[in-house]
Amino acid sequence: MLRALRIAAADKRIPRPLRWIAALGLLPIPGPLDEVILLLVALPLALLYRRPLAEAWRRAAPD
Repeated sequence: MLRALRIAAADKRIPRPLRWIAALGLLPIPGPLDEVILLLVALPLALLYRRPLAEAWRRAAPD
């Protein structure tokens, strides 16, 4: 999963601000703020950038 995240984070088809907001959600922020950020970022990623995420997941899979 970490390899897939690393590949998706470097993918230029996903806008940089969206990648930065997702990275902010991965920080260990106390309270529910980081979970809320991840939920808000997951919607546009799942709806608009499904193909780059699927390709990152496929490329990260072990041979």
